[in-house]
Amino acid sequence: MSKQFVIQSRTEDQGGQRAPLGTREEIINELAKFNTMAEVDGGSMLWGPGIRIELPPDEDPIKQMLLYIVEEEIAWLPLVRLAKQFDWSVMDIETGRELQP
Repeated sequence: MSKQFVIQSRTEDQGGQRAPLGTREEIINELAKFNTMAEVDGGSMLWGPGIRIELPPDEDPIKQMLLYIVEEEIAWLPLVRLAKQFDWSVMDIETGRELQP
């Protein structure tokens, strides 16, 4: 079974809520630069090195995404790079602990 995480922005908006991660198009285009993309155009499931990211199907802009570790041996380095690059909060659903990249 794969490990599951919730991805949200670390940035807060003016109301104190977490800011959106970006529009669907922005997220898809930016993650493609990191070899993380859908198998089919318009897909909500993005695959990258050792990870799978699930975009909410009817949400734009996107406030949170689910991330699954599918190959633990290779997933952690790309995950940390993505979290740093995009200023993500990555929280383990099982434990409630936040990864500190």
